[in-house]
Amino acid sequence: MLAVATVVASAASVAWALTPETGAAGNVPTAAAGCAVPEGTSKRQLRGMWIATVHNLDWPSKAGLSPARQRSEYVKLLDTAVRRNFNAIFLQVRPASDAVYRSDLEPWSQFLTGTPGGDPGWDPLPFLIEEAHRRGLEFHAWFNPYRAAYDDKVGKLPAGHPARVHPEWTVKHEGRLYYNPGLPQVRDHVTRVITDVVRRYDVDGIHFDDYFYPYPGGGSEFADSAAFRRYGDGRKLGAWRRDNVNKLVAQVSKAVRGTKPYVKFGISPFGIWRNKSEDPAGSNTRGMSAYDQIYADAKAWIKARTVDYLIPQIYWPRGLAIADYKALVPWWAKAVRGSGVDLYIGQALYQVGSGGAWSKPGEMPAHLTLNQKYPEVKGDVFFSAKEVKRNPLDVMDRLSAEHYARPALLPLIRSMPKGTPSTPSGLRASGGKLVWAAQPGARAYAVYRTAQPDQCATDGRNLVAVVPASGSPAYQFKTGGVFHVTALDRLHNESAATSTRITLP
Repeated sequence: MLAVATVVASAASVAWALTPETGAAGNVPTAAAGCAVPEGTSKRQLRGMWIATVHNLDWPSKAGLSPARQRSEYVKLLDTAVRRNFNAIFLQVRPASDAVYRSDLEPWSQFLTGTPGGDPGWDPLPFLIEEAHRRGLEFHAWFNPYRAAYDDKVGKLPAGHPARVHPEWTVKHEGRLYYNPGLPQVRDHVTRVITDVVRRYDVDGIHFDDYFYPYPGGGSEFADSAAFRRYGDGRKLGAWRRDNVNKLVAQVSKAVRGTKPYVKFGISPFGIWRNKSEDPAGSNTRGMSAYDQIYADAKAWIKARTVDYLIPQIYWPRGLAIADYKALVPWWAKAVRGSGVDLYIGQALYQVGSGGAWSKPGEMPAHLTLNQKYPEVKGDVFFSAKEVKRNPLDVMDRLSAEHYARPALLPLIRSMPKGTPSTPSGLRASGGKLVWAAQPGARAYAVYRTAQPDQCATDGRNLVAVVPASGSPAYQFKTGGVFHVTALDRLHNESAATSTRITLP
């Protein structure tokens, strides 16, 4: 049987414990204020994975699966994320002006049924979000803003497709169909699509990938000259194109914040903004420039604060001359420093095992070790979900052991609403579990364990669990000690702790 003494914590920095050893009131400080946190032990870190629907890359595994099979596959991906102590997913809901949710604005995605516009018989998005939240995972809805279709034959599109109704919005380019970023109508449509999702679904974030103007391909020119003549206003073509993208980013940012202020908006840009040879402010690299070739100016988004976070896709190993991971991480850290924009690093898990430096199991773990030197780096996102599950070269096992052994709370982004949730009440042991009363507005609860009362109890070294708020909250303990529980809202603003000492026989 257990020898248990319950503790009632105040909302202040100190909680008082009744200890079984003395039967007297003992001081159990639970505040982490002023505590020095060793490198690599921060309790706040975004750990995410991208779930791509395009071409059935991650989910669903192929088109035409039954809803039950789609649900089963998805849940397995989420369970993999939870097993790895992840706390966020980025799921592609709009691969190419289509929808993996029920929409009056764009047709059903062909990657659900195999037929563009084909109704899958259910709306997946509420289930996708609910199951993520049930497991304590933040859900970011991932959109591609400008891709209209993977085929430039407009007549193949479903009736009512925006590109078919408004062919003047589109540009045919190297076999694909794109929306023209230079048209205000296009920006309005994309913003309307995203606002509709934010309004109707309980998403935690809106996410853009790195595709803006088309990547260099066959060398043909993107045919937007008519729009440039109409809207260019005397600017150079490149400056006009970058401004078009910046306008969309700002417009979407304003719409998201105006609809639900707690929904985050972020972008995962190509890993190189500009090279130092092109701009003294650029990185010491020699690769493609997102600024010059796809007209994506991440530094402008940082300066304007039109994004809450960035996830640069630094998909290269250490020591690669044209794009050295060791050169790019400090560059991005400096770019966001003091801005209030959170920085997470996009990791190329799909490259592991492909040869060169990627043939070494230690390469990716070394990336995360290097990240710890830069406090601006607040997490990592892995491409893609199927690779997290596949665990190439057992790299995920190493990451779990060396970097993700403990769970983590989400980073607090400066622009997001602040608050202090109510402190959990009724903390006690029951049947080998720590239980407490559910708190209104709590998304999850953090559980910390210390061997003795500790004023730094709620720092990352002591975090043992993040318990989702669904159902009756509980934590099954296997060892004794002083346990501290805090409530977390949807943004992981944290309450004061309530504490109890549990003594095992």
